[in-house]
Formats: sequence, structure tokens, C-alpha cells
Amino acid sequence: MTVQRVGILGSGIMGSGIAEVVASSGADVVLRSRSLQSAQDMLVALQASLAKQVSREKRTRESADELLSRITITSELTDLADCDLVIESVVENLEVKQQVFRELDGVMKHDAILATNTSTLSVFALASVTNRPDRVCGVHFFNPAPSMSLVEIVRTLSVSDETIDTVTEFTVACGKDAVIVADEAGFVVNALLFPYLNDAVRLVEKGVATEADIDTAMKGGCGFPMGPFALLDLIGLDTSVAILDALFNAFGDEKYRARPTLRDLVASGRYGRKSGAGFYVYNS
Repeated sequence: MTVQRVGILGSGIMGSGIAEVVASSGADVVLRSRSLQSAQDMLVALQASLAKQVSREKRTRESADELLSRITITSELTDLADCDLVIESVVENLEVKQQVFRELDGVMKHDAILATNTSTLSVFALASVTNRPDRVCGVHFFNPAPSMSLVEIVRTLSVSDETIDTVTEFTVACGKDAVIVADEAGFVVNALLFPYLNDAVRLVEKGVATEADIDTAMKGGCGFPMGPFALLDLIGLDTSVAILDALFNAFGDEKYRARPTLRDLVASGRYGRKSGAGFYVYNS
């Protein structure tokens, strides 16, 4: 099966980022959000991203226009009916995602592949509410999707080899490095990353060092491109707490219990870059 038309669900940064990646590969994209206004907002964000690339001479105006011509927006699920692959990237909540999968299963053509961009939730739990568990897998892009090279392809117990092969070929065609992982909470990257991020917050709570000094230490001492607090702000503190909660619920290990400071910042509306403030304050 060749993936030529891709549906993307979700009105956040990941949705528009994945749309840019897929359209850059030459595939047609149907970008669906719950409202036409939010879908339009995603398209505006994508146009701004492409304009910045053009101004920095990373892309020509012609290629940007060609990319945009391959993207259509909609608020209707039925407009995804003829897609070869649909990638879901809605809120990280199992019940919400299961309902989306039920609805998509009734709309999509019988041989189409349904994928989730979840970073921690059980992909099998999503596949099990459909009539196509052999054609459901995880396709986990990282933020920001256009510049991050990795995609985790999640193999469930029910997915077929053909589905995994098709999605792997699609991922490579998008210019990404694909790794195939088992359907275990956190997969590879987040299972290793979030205990480290959580521990960085613990060090601040204990007064070992400031956020800025820890970020400097991890960049200078480990060669990381970004320190843990800058990364938490980029991921989103609300998203980070949700991921830690999912990992803690799956494994019951204290290293995954979100630190009080994280919860306090989220409760105060400080989500990171997207809200203008998290561990750091950002200019609008």
C-alpha cells in the first residue's frame, strides 16, 4: 500500500507540524479540527512557519506555495473518508482518543491505516475499539515535528506486518528516522526522558542548584542541546504532568510521580512556552 493522502486530527502545534512534514514529502494532507476556525488557525501558523523558512532562505517561495497547495482544512470527519492513513493527535486522554477512534473507524475506507501520535498511552487500547486492529499502530512524532528527526512506530500485539512496513516506508519518505518499539507506556524516549526531567525538578526543590544552572550544567557537561527546564517548557508543563501520570499509572514507580513544583506551575496556568511562562518567562 502506498500512502498518498493523509488525514491529520488535532488543532495543536503537533497537528500543524505533522501536516508540514507530510506535505513536504509530496503527499496530500487533510487537516481536520473540531471547528473550522481552529483548523484555519493551524493553517495560519503553518503559513507563518513557512514564511520564516523562506526569509531565512531554507525554502523557496515556490516550494512553500506548492506545499500549502497540498493541504486542505476541514471540520468534518467525513472528509477523511478517502485517506490512506489518518494520524490522530488530539488531547492525551485515553477515553477521548477511544471515542475519536470509534468515529474514525466508521468513516475511513476498510483498508486505510489508523495511527495515533500518543506519547504514552496504550495503542492496543485504541486499536481494540475499532474493527481494524490489524491496521492500527502508533506513529509518534516529536515536537517540533519539522525539525525533530525521530519517529517511534509502535507495534501492538494485533497489528499486521504489512501495516508496520507501510508506515515505516511512509515515515522514511517524510525524511524521518523510524524506530519500531513495543506498545509499552512511554515507549523508548519518554520512558527514559521523563524520570530525568522529573529528577531535575527534584534538585531545584532540594536547593541543589537553580533551573538556569542545571540547564547550563546539562548542556556543558553532557553535551545536550537543551537543558531539562528549557525542554520542559518546550514540551509543555501540563503535557509533562500528563505523561508522568500515565507512566506512574502504568508502572507504579515513584520516579514517575510528578514533582509538586510541576503540579503547582500547571495549577497556576504556567504551562511553558505556549502560555508565555513556565520555569522561565518568554516574550510574546
